[in-house]
Formats: sequence, structure tokens, C-alpha cells
Amino acid sequence: MIKRYWVTIVRLAFSLLILVAIGVQLNERLDVPGFRPANFFSFFTIQSNVLAAAMLLYSAARAARPDALPRRDILRGAVTLYLLITGIVYGVLLSGYQDALQTTIPWVDTVLHRIIPLVIVADWLLDPPVARLRWRFVRWWLAYPVAYVVYSLIRGPIVDWYPYPFLDPGESGGYLRVALYCAGITTGVVFATLLLVWNTQRRVPEST
Repeated sequence: MIKRYWVTIVRLAFSLLILVAIGVQLNERLDVPGFRPANFFSFFTIQSNVLAAAMLLYSAARAARPDALPRRDILRGAVTLYLLITGIVYGVLLSGYQDALQTTIPWVDTVLHRIIPLVIVADWLLDPPVARLRWRFVRWWLAYPVAYVVYSLIRGPIVDWYPYPFLDPGESGGYLRVALYCAGITTGVVFATLLLVWNTQRRVPEST
């Protein structure tokens, strides 16, 4: 019971940290000429962190009923995958692009791109799912990242803005390069998804 109490407190604290970080950064960007809130909320970083805040709040609220949360663990798995994408893609491709990413406040950039991905992964590992996740969940988890790329590529030429350089044909060297970047990221995402499901298969006893 005491452990659950502290898990709840930590989850609430980090969900609040996410919301404060996004709010502070948004308030700062509102003073920038030409700022468009629609672009700000089109970053995968912002969207995935909002999902993380919602997941942490939901998990904290339901922590008192750990034996009745298989749906929560499906959500946790999805959000863990999305924050893994955020942290790894930032570290490999986007570190140093804070102005383009509109995370110009250093502590906000650190929270959204580094701390929260680590926190969400730690939450998954330290508080494992109550039931084994099935392989069929893989396609549902992948639906959002795929939809995000499609949305970004369709919206980009319409508003003349792309959230990330590797999605911009003009910045990356054409649509072929964009396709190669997306293929590489997709391979990593699929591997991470399979790893998350395998982790539950290995650590969680099969229900009888």
C-alpha cells in the first residue's frame, strides 16, 4: 500500500511537470512573431508528452485497483513506445535543433526530450503490466506514428511547414531521402514495439 502511494505521488508529479513545461514553452512562443499554435501542437514531442501526462494521471487515479487494469497497461505500452520514439529520434537526429523544434527554453527541452522518455520507460520496467500483452496490440500501437507521418506529409506542403527536417523534402534532399528516413525510423519503431511486448511475455506469468 505504501509503495502504491509513492508511485501515485511520483506519477502525479511528473504529469504536472509535463503540463507546466508545455505551458511555459507555449507562453514563451506566443510572443514570437508568426507563431502558430497549430504548428506547435503538430510536433510529435508535444503530442507524445501530452499523452504521457494523461497516462500518468490515469495510472495514478487507478493505482488503487492494480488487478483490474489490463486496459491501462495497453495504454501504458503505447505511450512508452511513443516516448521511446521521442527520446531516440531526438538523440539521433534532432539534438541541437531546439529553435526549429520550438523548445527553446533549456529546461523544457530537457524535460520533454530526455527526462520524460526515461521516466516513462522506468515506469514500465519498475511497475510491469498485470497481464501479458498480446502480439495483436502491435498494429494498434503503430497506427498513431504512421498516421502522424501521413498527417505531417499532407499538411506540410499546404501550410509550407514541416515539424522535423527529415520530413521536409526541401531540407532533407527530396522525397526519396524522406522515405529512407521514415523507413529507418519505422524499422526501429517496430523493433521497439516487439521488444515491449516480448518484455511482458517474459516477465508476466500467463494467466490461467
